[in-house]
Amino acid sequence: MELRNKFKVIVVTGVPGVGKTTVINHLVKLAGERGLKIKAVNFGDYIVSLAVKEGLVNSRDEVRRLPLRRQLKIQELAAEAIISEASRELGEEGYLIIDTHALIKTPAGYWPGLPYHVVEKLKPDSIILVESDPETIVERQARDKTRYRLDIGGVEGVKLLMEQARSAAIASAVRCASTVQIIFNREGHPEEAALNLLKVLEGL
Repeated sequence: MELRNKFKVIVVTGVPGVGKTTVINHLVKLAGERGLKIKAVNFGDYIVSLAVKEGLVNSRDEVRRLPLRRQLKIQELAAEAIISEASRELGEEGYLIIDTHALIKTPAGYWPGLPYHVVEKLKPDSIILVESDPETIVERQARDKTRYRLDIGGVEGVKLLMEQARSAAIASAVRCASTVQIIFNREGHPEEAALNLLKVLEGL
C-alpha cells in the first residue's frame, strides 16, 4: 500500500463554529497569490450529497443523527470520491485541503471523523486543528442561523468537544504518520490563521 498520495493532503479540522471554512477560504487566496496549485473541498458536502442521493437525509444537520453503520459506509465513499477527483486535478506539486471534523457529536456518542478506513484512503500529510476560545465559538454558533448546533452543549460542551477532538486527531495521525498542529483563529483575524496554515503547507 502506498503511504502517500502524489499530491500533498492537509486535513483541516475544528469544532462547529470555529471558523475553519473561513480560514481555508483565505488560505486558497494566499496560495493562489504564491502560485501554489490547490484544491479545497468540504468532506461534509460529499457526505450530504451521498446521503441525500440515498434518500437518507434532507439537510447537513440530519447526517450526524443517522445510524452509525450508515455513516460508516458514507464516510468511506466520500473519501474515495475526494481522492479520485484530486488525482485527476492535481499533480505531484499540488495540495488537497480537506475541511472536516476530527470528532462529531451524535446521539449515540462521539463519532470519529477520521477513522482508520477514512485516513487509509486520504493519507494525510498533516492534520490541522483550528481552535478559538470556546466562548467565541459559542457566539459564532449563535450568529449562524443556517445551522442547528444547540445539541453541542454551550461553552462547556464546546470545551469538551475540543479536548476530545485533539485526542481523535492524534489517534488518526498515528495511523498514517501525519503531523498534527494547532492553529488559533483569533476573532476577526482569519487571515492570520490562514497565513500560519500556509506555512504548514510550505513546510511539508
